Amino acid sequence: MEEKKFVQFKKEEFAVKEYVKNSLGKGRISSVRIEYTPVGEKIIVATNKPGLVIGRRGERINELTSVLKKRFKLENPHIEILEIIKQEFDSQIIADEIAIALERLGSIKFKIIAYKTLQKIMSAGALGVEIRLSGKLPSERAKSWRFASGYLKKVGDTAKIVDKAQAVGKTIAGIVGVKVAILSPDKKIHDQIKVDDELKGKIKMRAIRLEEEIVEKEKEEKKEQEKPKRKRKIKEK
Repeated sequence: MEEKKFVQFKKEEFAVKEYVKNSLGKGRISSVRIEYTPVGEKIIVATNKPGLVIGRRGERINELTSVLKKRFKLENPHIEILEIIKQEFDSQIIADEIAIALERLGSIKFKIIAYKTLQKIMSAGALGVEIRLSGKLPSERAKSWRFASGYLKKVGDTAKIVDKAQAVGKTIAGIVGVKVAILSPDKKIHDQIKVDDELKGKIKMRAIRLEEEIVEKEKEEKKEQEKPKRKRKIKEK
């Protein structure tokens, strides 16, 4: 019984998240997170366009709050807006943007859309990007295309730092699946070595010390070679 209740609870939570995303508009919402507090339900919406999401004097937020109370029977929902400053590093927004562009321009221009998006993300400073498009692009048979640039972790524990998302574009030819993976520059990679001025200085100091050690060893070797020659000269006298 408890398992059924848990599954039903997760279904209702998923329905709330999907409704919030669809009602606020595709391509504007990155993620929806629900936190349960003693006061009520706290719904955190991450978006790159907070003005459009909130509306004039918070009209859209008020409408959404009333719908959540009536339709989903939430006691006291409180919607909080979290602004995304660097949208180029948010994989969900990028995936939605690609899906919208495919719907507007068509699947024929999928390469232009993918390469422009790839260039925009890399020029913003991302360490690595991978875009996968699957569907009828534009042939009759479904095919998968991969567009990648930079460095991207795919296996191990460090692969968890890669931001991944997927979206669906409904074109005339058919449905196109979009998968995006982005490694932003603020992520810490354990095996990455940053070459800065401090490291360059340490390398120079180490090289100077090695040269000094080599010179000293050469001097010692010359002294050792000269010692038996002196003894021979003394004997000859």
